Amino acid sequence: MTLQSLTIRRPDDWHVHLRDGEMLKTVAPYTARQFARAIVMPNLVPPITTVEAASSYRDRIIAATGPDFTPLMTCYLTNDVDPDGLARGFAEGMWAAAKLYPAGATTNSASGVTDIRNIYPALERMQEIGMTFCIHGEVTDPDIDVFDREAVFIDRILSPLVDDFPALKMVLEHITTRQAAQFVADAPANVAATITPQHLHLNRNALFKGGLRPHAYCLPVVKREEHRLAVRQAAVSGSPKFFLGTDTAPHSREAKESACGCAGIFNASYALESYVQVFDDEGALDRFEAFASEHGPRFYGLPLNEGTVTLVRAEHQVPETVEGLVPFHAGEMLRWRFVG
Repeated sequence: MTLQSLTIRRPDDWHVHLRDGEMLKTVAPYTARQFARAIVMPNLVPPITTVEAASSYRDRIIAATGPDFTPLMTCYLTNDVDPDGLARGFAEGMWAAAKLYPAGATTNSASGVTDIRNIYPALERMQEIGMTFCIHGEVTDPDIDVFDREAVFIDRILSPLVDDFPALKMVLEHITTRQAAQFVADAPANVAATITPQHLHLNRNALFKGGLRPHAYCLPVVKREEHRLAVRQAAVSGSPKFFLGTDTAPHSREAKESACGCAGIFNASYALESYVQVFDDEGALDRFEAFASEHGPRFYGLPLNEGTVTLVRAEHQVPETVEGLVPFHAGEMLRWRFVG
């Protein structure tokens, strides 16, 4: 008998971009509607590098979402990050993690790290205090093909990091390749990964289907079909090393559909519906709750949420726009609906 309804422990989103100002007010309620907590990325302008800036940003997020949603703040790592400041913010409960943006790797990453060795003192302190290290895993060398940047990062930077910091909790964010899925699966227990809905559904053909498709453009870019299938298998595997992180990254339609379109996919409005369809397709609905609601908090050392959410099997069409933004799956039919 085909399952018609699925109730799971309330999930969390372990990688979101909520932006700021009017965009924050527009998009944050969609994340809060489906998720109890979220790891909030710090790549604003200017980036969130201090406890004071994080506290103010957290207040703005809560004002946009209401008190039932808990933003988990991250520190944007720079070349001159202060290890003592990191430790103080973590001890005070402000920082849940710190985020590596290789300089030039993605949106608002110009202030990021130019050489991983520059932040080794900070990583040593984070290892001592049990603070999680979130990693945008791409090299930025112009001689490296954009589709190879994640795999090269693993070879050049991540593999030595795992050897140099055997107790540091690391999350390789938004994995996109067979190499990343295999590396994380084979790595020690202190290494995990987040997986987005777009990297489960799309391969790089989506960028060029019938023309140039800016709303399928994100960083890291979607890859070949072999990589999509490998990431998909990692997500549904049941391994506690893989958990939900949407990497929802809204931009205005004008910013996406321009001569130099911004990278990012707005998926918060139908995130769970997108994920659960993959688990349904793969015959793994029994593993969805662990992926969405259990693996992440256990890795971060946080309690599981107490409430539940329900999805029902009901075909519906995703609108072409949501609040003036183009959502992931715009115009497509999804087979599951979130009912709260």
